[in-house]
Amino acid sequence: MDTLQNMRVFLRVVEAGSFTGAAQQLNTTTAFVSRAVSDLEAHLSARLLNRTTRRIALTGAGERYLQRCEQILAYVEQAEAEAGDAHARPSGKLKVHAMASFGQHYVVPAVGRYLQQYPDVRVELTLTQRIPDLLEEGYDVALVLATDLPDSGFVSQRLASAFSIACASPAYLERCGVPRMPADLANHTCLQTVTPTPASQWQFTGPDGDETIELGAAKFQVNVADAQAVAVCEGMGIGLLPIYSAVCGLRSGELVRVLPEYRSQEMNVYAMYPSRRYLDAKVRAWVELLREQIPAALQSDWEEGERPSMAAQCVNSPAVS
Repeated sequence: MDTLQNMRVFLRVVEAGSFTGAAQQLNTTTAFVSRAVSDLEAHLSARLLNRTTRRIALTGAGERYLQRCEQILAYVEQAEAEAGDAHARPSGKLKVHAMASFGQHYVVPAVGRYLQQYPDVRVELTLTQRIPDLLEEGYDVALVLATDLPDSGFVSQRLASAFSIACASPAYLERCGVPRMPADLANHTCLQTVTPTPASQWQFTGPDGDETIELGAAKFQVNVADAQAVAVCEGMGIGLLPIYSAVCGLRSGELVRVLPEYRSQEMNVYAMYPSRRYLDAKVRAWVELLREQIPAALQSDWEEGERPSMAAQCVNSPAVS
């Protein structure tokens, strides 16, 4: 039995004053209306209407039930309207996950712009170094950095690419010299960031194609790129940093790019969300904003990292070999 439907029929019978009038308003038969009310009474084990051949009248139980029906159906209509509106107007809570350093540099500023455009949304952002379970943990959207994504059944949109560059502090380069090619790194202290790439290898793409460098045991490793950038600024060694973690140090002069013709660890940036079907307006608007903001921000930082003034000049310091 469809209780809500029978409630609606019962309410229409009371408003119309007859089964026939209710049937005409609902564009159905009198028999259907009569059966709906009878089923409701049987379900409740209570008589709701007294019937004669000319009129109907509410019983005491019917009067009380009518009040509850009006309240319940009003709540249902409100809930349906709100749910339908969610597909048209961004509102409510948006739960977002992002990788830690990437999220701090790019996602937080994007959230600021998003909230300016959509003030009826509340954003809850979590930053960690893992890919979350969207359904189990209840995230609406996750920003993921990966070379590719496994088949998960989720929707994913590729937003941009991100690269890493080798950096050091001016003090370290003055003390230890500037490497001219990836092979020179064997004679340097290389700080390692824990990523899906094996910690003992760095892979570079340069003028001669791809090169893989074996590094051996690291004196220092950490799992967050921003923390690695601090270690590099402190002169602890050469670090392979994503451009978003390096750019502030490059601007300030605390970091210098080494091996400027090489880049490493190309990663795709994906926006992941559970489904395209009935996509909530707040999710759709957030993904659209990310598609505008993230590629432009990454490109701007990458161009800044490519500036000659940001790179160590080999003529100023001898290479260690």
